[in-house]
Amino acid sequence: MQQTLILGNIITMDEKRPAAKAALVKDGVFAYIGSAVEAKRLAGADAKVLDYGENFIYPGFLESHCHGHFAGDSAVGQANLSQFFVTDYKKYREVIKEFIEKNPEMEFYKAAGWIENDEYVSKTYLDEICSDKPLIMQTGGGHSGLFNTRAMEWAGVDREFAEKFGPELVHVDEKGEPDGYICEHPFLEILPKIPTSFEDAKNYLLAWQDMAFKNGFTAVSDAGAEAIYPQSPEAYNELEQEGKLKLRTYAYLMVPDHPEDPKAEIARIAEKRAKLSSEHFYVVGVKAFLDGVTEAHTAWQNQDYLDQPGYHGIERFNDHDKMVELITAADAEGLSVHVHSEGGGATHFMLDCIEDAEKITNDLDQRNVLAHLHFVTDEDIKRMAETGSIPAVPPLWCAKVPNGYEQEVAYVGKELADEAYPIKSFYDAGANVVFHSDYPVSPMMDIRLSIYTAEKRGFPESVMRGDTRRNIKESINREQSLRAMTINVARQWRQENRMGSIEFGKLANMTVFDCDFLHDDIEKVAQANIIATLVDGEEVYKA
Repeated sequence: MQQTLILGNIITMDEKRPAAKAALVKDGVFAYIGSAVEAKRLAGADAKVLDYGENFIYPGFLESHCHGHFAGDSAVGQANLSQFFVTDYKKYREVIKEFIEKNPEMEFYKAAGWIENDEYVSKTYLDEICSDKPLIMQTGGGHSGLFNTRAMEWAGVDREFAEKFGPELVHVDEKGEPDGYICEHPFLEILPKIPTSFEDAKNYLLAWQDMAFKNGFTAVSDAGAEAIYPQSPEAYNELEQEGKLKLRTYAYLMVPDHPEDPKAEIARIAEKRAKLSSEHFYVVGVKAFLDGVTEAHTAWQNQDYLDQPGYHGIERFNDHDKMVELITAADAEGLSVHVHSEGGGATHFMLDCIEDAEKITNDLDQRNVLAHLHFVTDEDIKRMAETGSIPAVPPLWCAKVPNGYEQEVAYVGKELADEAYPIKSFYDAGANVVFHSDYPVSPMMDIRLSIYTAEKRGFPESVMRGDTRRNIKESINREQSLRAMTINVARQWRQENRMGSIEFGKLANMTVFDCDFLHDDIEKVAQANIIATLVDGEEVYKA
């Protein structure tokens, strides 16, 4: 029997025993949590000792909504434009050119993390960088992108394509020809077709695993695991068979907008779950898009956009009966439904569907997830808790970011923009709140800054100068933040009996920082350093 003695300041997230000085791990699970004297007595003479001194040990942090293949691809397979809130097209040009020069053998180029500014760019901008091979530049929000001429030819984006989807989704020039800018489902349907080898896909997932461990995460949700690479579940499974997958991944597999037969979609995903699920990759539900994002005028709002009267965004999945059928069929298979719901209109629609589905199933514990929740009414905050639905909220998006905030005000008005991301209200209503980063759609996956922004509702000066605080009344306390990244996420996956807190019999997953997140000054929290990440009692990352 393999034994490891863990020493340090342990914060357990277990209400019965909130703190300890030692833990004993046997065969990857906690066998004792308590005093150092007793743990040493129980440990065998040959027990391995990991002494973290005065550092602080937390349950392994859990990420409720991210994108594994995309993250790894962004790190090693494409030009990364996600330099924090950079909106400089001249800088983007330099980054993309440098990537192309370093990778001349590639036949298809991608760049990710483009944050738009007031300057409108079209395919010509990319043609000037690369004219002989396809090049696609994806926005930071992930829901749209810019194609050069070669990429448009490769994807079949022509006048007929533009007319099929309309100018809101496929932008056109004054002659009615597509100008290279494509949004939402036509864009997201093209992404999976980009040529990627299976071995590259596996390497992307391993790169992502390293990133997650380095940032302190021991398990994650892949929200739409095959959205960008259709064989991603198979890549996860093969890595598991090879013994290389250590990051536990709880996956939601994609369903199309308005599926012709929702029950057949659920049956397909249930079959895939049975075939591919394992200890480190497990299918827990399905993912659907309800809308887009506010900055692209595609989020489904409760009201019209101020700058586009008569238009309230894109309703990607708005068939009530089909969504109810999808939820009920998923529930019968023990699966939950995880939706992208950015605008208030999308959230209201989904909660209507969940209420009707629960009347059919009599199951008030479906743990359906609504992610992003930029704008939410008081009525729908209450309904989120009443239906047992899980709000996946992004604390890192709460801040009043220059340019982005002004854009929101122009699109939806100052009153609504100032009410964004009501995290405390979800807690007050009794909902099971979880944090997400949406990495790499968002450029940061940061435990320290998540705690900071959830409390301060703005960034520290070290990250962004000036007062970036917004909607301060929605500030939450440190314990609530820790729960939203540990035990609450475990509950989202129905894994609360296996992870999310440091308790007897649970997986020995831990993250060590040099900071007491509960009691140290909040400015110190923002500067905390990660010491180690442990999975099943073994260090998988050490600073």
